[in-house]
Amino acid sequence: MKRRDFLCASCALTVGSTATNVTAAEKTDKIKKAVKYHMVSGKLSVQEKFQMVKDSGFDGIETRVALGEKNKSLVDSYLEASQKTSLPIHGVIHSDNPTLKAAVDQANYLGANSVLHVVPYNQKVGYFENYQQTQSTIRAAVSRAEQKQVMILLENVWATFLIDPVAMAKYIDEINSPMVGAYFDVGNVVRWGWPPHWIEVLGSRIKKLDIKEYDLKIAMSEGMRNGFRQPLGSGSIDWKQVRKELAEIRYEGWATAEVKGGDRVRLTDIAFQMDDVLQI
Repeated sequence: MKRRDFLCASCALTVGSTATNVTAAEKTDKIKKAVKYHMVSGKLSVQEKFQMVKDSGFDGIETRVALGEKNKSLVDSYLEASQKTSLPIHGVIHSDNPTLKAAVDQANYLGANSVLHVVPYNQKVGYFENYQQTQSTIRAAVSRAEQKQVMILLENVWATFLIDPVAMAKYIDEINSPMVGAYFDVGNVVRWGWPPHWIEVLGSRIKKLDIKEYDLKIAMSEGMRNGFRQPLGSGSIDWKQVRKELAEIRYEGWATAEVKGGDRVRLTDIAFQMDDVLQI
């Protein structure tokens, strides 16, 4: 038995996202909605922002990693706000920063079970060198992740690296740890591929979802970044097929909006849009 398979069996309850006890493959009611903390606008305290997110219909929130003594009070305020509002911090965002062990520790401190990591693409070195170096960075934090039961989840982004699902699946499998998986961004792949295909290939490697829309017609006529402008359900993504593929892999877990944020009205609208496209 591979180390990955052995550890999968021992930590299945913690990882949760790949649980197989879904009673009906057609249902997506096991998906929980979240929003990124930095999407919440207004001159409000941290606790007030957490409360507004909860009141707007979300089940959880995701914060950015803030390391160092100078950020300790901010991180503590996240934890306090989560405890007082009963709004869980399900994950932390660390982008492509190499300090993964510290990010894992902060996630654990906040009660989160994942670190969102972007695999960087250094064009000054060869493709294979970048491939190996970035895997080494992740492997160096795997023991800490397994100890703390915090997943390191790799997001598909526009970094021109790992831009097809087969490559990302291979990259994850080579690291060989149940604590390393995919943070699948539904909207980001439309520039190069089709979300249902990615879900089919990545399968149970997908532990969490980022939710955004993408419109290819707008992107082609007004610029690639403008493709994200449309509300959820109003672009090029076939959400019905996305739901079908998510049901096929028996996905249950967090889906976090990554769109233009705003005030209470805007957040409530985002929550309704997520309910619509994910049918939850």
